[in-house]
Amino acid sequence: MASGKTPNYYYYSRSKPHAACIPFPSQSHIKAMLKFAKLLHQKGFYITFVNTEFNQKRFLKTTCLDDHDHSNNLFLRGLSDFRFETIPDGLPPSDPDSTQDIPSLCDSTRRNFSAPFLQLIKKINENSKASINVPYVSCIVSDGFMTFAVESAAQQLGIPLVKFFSIAACGLMGLRQYRPLLEKGLVPLKGRNHKLI
Repeated sequence: MASGKTPNYYYYSRSKPHAACIPFPSQSHIKAMLKFAKLLHQKGFYITFVNTEFNQKRFLKTTCLDDHDHSNNLFLRGLSDFRFETIPDGLPPSDPDSTQDIPSLCDSTRRNFSAPFLQLIKKINENSKASINVPYVSCIVSDGFMTFAVESAAQQLGIPLVKFFSIAACGLMGLRQYRPLLEKGLVPLKGRNHKLI
C-alpha cells in the first residue's frame, strides 16, 4: 500500500475465530461434525476440518472435491475460509472402499492421534504468522468420544477445547449412566429365569 496503512482485512482475519474440528474417524461422526463446522462457519468462524488420510481420500472420491476447489460440492459451495487437513490414523493400509475395523480404529485414535494433531495445530499457527488470511487456531472442537486424543494438544498450546457429541442426547445420557446402573446391578437386564435378555 502506498499510504503505509494496514488494510482492514488484516484486522478482520486476525480477529476472526478459527476452529479446528476433529471428528472420530467414522462416517456418522464425520457427517455430524461437518454439519456443525458449516454452522460455525456461517457464524463467522474460520474452519480447519481435520480428517484421517484414509477418510479424506474417501471423502474426496465421493464428493468430487479437491482440497482447494469447493465449487462442485453442494455442501461446501461458496464457503470461503473452510479448509481440510489430514493426519494419519496409524492403521495399516486397507481397502479404500470398505469401513475400517472399529475396535482397531478406537485403539489407534487413543494411541496415535495426539502427536500428529499437536504438530498440525503448531504448523497451522506457525503458518498463520506469515499469512494475513489464516487466523491462529482459537479453539478445538473435538468429537466427545475422542477428546483423549486432542486434550494434551489443547493443554500444551493453551487452546480451549469444546467437546461435540454427535449422538442423540438420550444416547449420551444412557452412556453416562451405564456404569452406575451396572454397579447397582440393574444392568444387564435379566429375564424371569435370571438369564440375560
